Amino acid sequence: MPRKMEKCLQIAPHSLAIVLSPGEPGPARQPAAEGGPGRRRIGYEVFADFKQENMQHFWNRRVTAAVAETFFLGWIDEQVLLVQGKEEHLGVLREGWARRALKPPAGFRIQCLGLGIDLYSTKTLTPTKMRLQQRHQDP
Repeated sequence: MPRKMEKCLQIAPHSLAIVLSPGEPGPARQPAAEGGPGRRRIGYEVFADFKQENMQHFWNRRVTAAVAETFFLGWIDEQVLLVQGKEEHLGVLREGWARRALKPPAGFRIQCLGLGIDLYSTKTLTPTKMRLQQRHQDP
């Protein structure tokens, strides 16, 4: 008997992936956190540096407002920063990157921005879960 397709659960609507690569930090571009060049940084530190760098756009108040309204969502494989916010704010970030006005976090370069990602999760049925579901369905 064929099973119905599992429904997907949208986990991260209105999110943006910022793909980073190590940059050539100059004297003014050192990461805020202390440590050697091989030191791993946690995602929230990278996000805080990203916000700090871009909150100084006094000539572009839209970028400043958009960055202020974004939230840290995740840090994948030490190179992808996930941020979340309203779609209009994410659009301003995309536009800022296209105009080369969006600054990377200290010690990084922005390789590209995701055009908007939606993370999905599907329910996975294990044999134990299937047996439990069958027990609850049996009269």
